[in-house]
Amino acid sequence: MGLFGGTFNPIHLGHLRVAEEALKQCGLKKVVFLPTGKPPHREVAEGVPGEWRYQMVQLAIQGRPGLEVSRLELDCQGPCYTIDTVRTMSRRHPEGVAYILGADAFAEIETWKDWQELLASCPFIVAPRKGVPRKLFSRPPFTQAEVYFLDMEEIDLSSCDIRRAYREGKPTRGLVPPLVDRFIRARGLYGVARTDDVG
Repeated sequence: MGLFGGTFNPIHLGHLRVAEEALKQCGLKKVVFLPTGKPPHREVAEGVPGEWRYQMVQLAIQGRPGLEVSRLELDCQGPCYTIDTVRTMSRRHPEGVAYILGADAFAEIETWKDWQELLASCPFIVAPRKGVPRKLFSRPPFTQAEVYFLDMEEIDLSSCDIRRAYREGKPTRGLVPPLVDRFIRARGLYGVARTDDVG
């Protein structure tokens, strides 16, 4: 089972593409999105509540077989660390788990809590990101891990860029699923003018 953590603020089409490619290329039973409540490294940008980010993931995965969302990290008291999530999900799913993340996040693994244990605890499925060369991962400590690189185009899309596009009134079509766009506009997230559509 693939575990895909992040703030998902907001979830976008790049996230969905990575999840579906991991599902297909790595023979996973399913991919579970794990929106975090309180990320240990930073505050959630613009203070978007975890419950709303969870709902955006729910909307984004509608009609996409093999994709699920979990409240595990959202309901965590205090900062939620990936190592704790992997331990918990490994106990719940003895068939095994793999952790999905972008190459940019994987490059910073040594800043994560108990990273040595984390590297040894499960395989990693890595999505290419612009500006992060694959050869970076051919040296320690990455050689200590079981790593699978997704065969796909580099993802050149970030939640930060999407929030900026909403804030500046730039086109957002094709960045997030339509239901997510509707949710953002209905609640006036990221500086957009709130609409009356709260469906």
